[in-house]
Amino acid sequence: MTENYETKPGVKIPERENALPKRFYKAVSLTEAEGGHAVLLDGRPVKSPAKQPLTLPNRALAELVAAEWDAQGERIDAPSMPATRLCFVAIDLIPNAREATVAEVTKYATTDLVCFRAPEPPELAAAQAASWDPIIAWARSKLDAHFVPAPGVMPIDQDPVALQRVMQRTSELDDWRLTTLAHVTAVCGSALLGLALLEGEIDGEQAFVLSTLDEHFQISQWGEDHEAAARLARLRTELRVMHEVLRALDAAPAA
Repeated sequence: MTENYETKPGVKIPERENALPKRFYKAVSLTEAEGGHAVLLDGRPVKSPAKQPLTLPNRALAELVAAEWDAQGERIDAPSMPATRLCFVAIDLIPNAREATVAEVTKYATTDLVCFRAPEPPELAAAQAASWDPIIAWARSKLDAHFVPAPGVMPIDQDPVALQRVMQRTSELDDWRLTTLAHVTAVCGSALLGLALLEGEIDGEQAFVLSTLDEHFQISQWGEDHEAAARLARLRTELRVMHEVLRALDAAPAA
């Protein structure tokens, strides 16, 4: 429901764009730095919210982040910079929150999206099985983690060994990959989809399609509204960029 709010005569409510910070730089460049490559704005290094240098582990990731800064218009729109935001988290937060982050990813696996199956209608149940069973099979083959799908909305107790496998693989990751996995897991509601993206089993577009299968089925039945379309567009962008981040991390490290 949309409500109309009145203001005093002559007072205008600022539009979102006008509330964004103005772009304060002209040129974006890269430079080699200790531990990797730094992003520069008019020759000055970008700092994280915690005032740490935005130094990326290799040039491929630095180029991806730099492109986001270069693409900004007259205003800086942080939501349009998912790779930058992810790197800020990796630099500022993850080093002191690794254990909690690993635990959070593992927690998602206990109620993983791909294990929840609709008992009806038959068309949705069949679509879920066709789309998600291969992910469960991949987890069994790649991670030796045996997850079991179940119909209904109530979670079932998954094999503790399977959860241990997820925890073990997650804990092995460096800060950059752990941050990306945690973000993808939260966006998808699925640790298994996050791990499949991490390991290259699926790409960002496939992660989007698989994680929004239920939403798209509902849209096919009832149609799509503007808010739902905007939300899905944001999710698609996030997952595509997370895939780009992971592939950038797989490129050659800094010399």
